[in-house]
Amino acid sequence: MAIPNQKLQQLLEEIEQKAMFSQQQINIVKSQMAAKNRESRMVQLTATELSSLPKDTNVYEGCGKMFLWSPSDEVKKRLATENSELKADGENLGKKLHYLETTYKNSKDGIEKLLRAGQGGA
Repeated sequence: MAIPNQKLQQLLEEIEQKAMFSQQQINIVKSQMAAKNRESRMVQLTATELSSLPKDTNVYEGCGKMFLWSPSDEVKKRLATENSELKADGENLGKKLHYLETTYKNSKDGIEKLLRAGQGGA
């Protein structure tokens, strides 16, 4: 049983749109992952520098256009929390990327199947 050309064309367009959307989302997620990795690296470097300072060293954090004194222990805790949140975000983005790549692959496979079915029916 052959698929009518009009129906085949409609299915093909829908699958192509889904594939294009998935590809766009893949690029967005990859750039978000790169940004999270950079942010995580900065937090790790800051934590490393903070650990190398003597315990009684004054630590200042930027707040807009000014700097505020913060106890180094609180800064270390904040950095640890921020780092764990960044890792969790990275894992979630990895899962989303895997899903989008699977969707994209399935869309490409669907297009190929439709084209083969259309050629077989012609």
